[in-house]
Amino acid sequence: MKVEFAPLNIPLARRLQTAAVLQWVLSFLLLAQVCIGIIVILIIYNCWFLYVPYMIWLYFDWSTPEQGGRRSKWVRSWTVWKYFKDYFPIHLIKTWDLDPSHNYIFGFHPHGVLVAGAFGNFCTNYSDFEELFPGLTTYLHVLPFWFRCPLFREYLMSSGSVSVSKKSVSHVLSKEEGGNISVIVLGGAEESLDAHPGKFTLFIRQRKGFVKIALTHGASLVPVFSFGENELFKQVNNPEGSWLRTVQEKLQKVMGFALPLFHARGIFQYNFGLMPYRKPIHTVVGRPIPVHQTLHPSPEQIEELHQTYMEELRKLFEAHKRKYGIPEHETLIFK
Repeated sequence: MKVEFAPLNIPLARRLQTAAVLQWVLSFLLLAQVCIGIIVILIIYNCWFLYVPYMIWLYFDWSTPEQGGRRSKWVRSWTVWKYFKDYFPIHLIKTWDLDPSHNYIFGFHPHGVLVAGAFGNFCTNYSDFEELFPGLTTYLHVLPFWFRCPLFREYLMSSGSVSVSKKSVSHVLSKEEGGNISVIVLGGAEESLDAHPGKFTLFIRQRKGFVKIALTHGASLVPVFSFGENELFKQVNNPEGSWLRTVQEKLQKVMGFALPLFHARGIFQYNFGLMPYRKPIHTVVGRPIPVHQTLHPSPEQIEELHQTYMEELRKLFEAHKRKYGIPEHETLIFK
């Protein structure tokens, strides 16, 4: 295989974009382990004056990821996120006005490998979200596991991320005056194993917990589809039933998160590496589905609203797929 190297005369802006995305990828892959390693080193070298105060504070702060988190406007405004957004680039598309006096659940699809669209649009101040949806605040819900990692949890919460636990989602949606949005990547870790270019497989048929929470809080459901999310990386072929997929699914059940074997391009060459491809991401926010508050919804009510949500998600995909280069015959596959 002939290796294709990046040209030497790359503009400074593109170099900064590459550096920004490299920082983001490494933070997802290594930062949690590095933070744990720092704590371990402090313990080994008996730097109690550093780790003991933090551990005491951590004990009292343990529930913060389920109580709205602790976002930092300063961190969300780091210039590195501007270059991160421009690398792909990432776009946010509005199709309907949202009333800031209501609360909403954004169902984000697809998961992709590293959920770049959700992070770029809802965890930084460099997307067009505030201009498109004034008066609304987003909370990206992620696996509770990450908030158990000391130090890393602080970095994660600073972006506006919170736990995806039921208690956490309920806290966000309980704001009486409205204006909050719970962004939930509904396919979860399981869907990331099917994040192959050109595939549109969504794990949603058995995901009904978000519907029940929407009903109990009267929060409108909004389907969101991020076109281009699955094009950023390639994965080692792992069809269902293969030995690799079997191992990945077992590890997911044990650890709570999936381990897709992905690759894309490198920093100085385009053939292989962990840097995502420069593919545009268009995150389209669909029409809100009004939800009447029902404190104790029946299984029939949950099923009916779940079916309505899937129909609206399919309509959103069909209405916009041609704009973003998806062939007419392609359609969503619900699992």
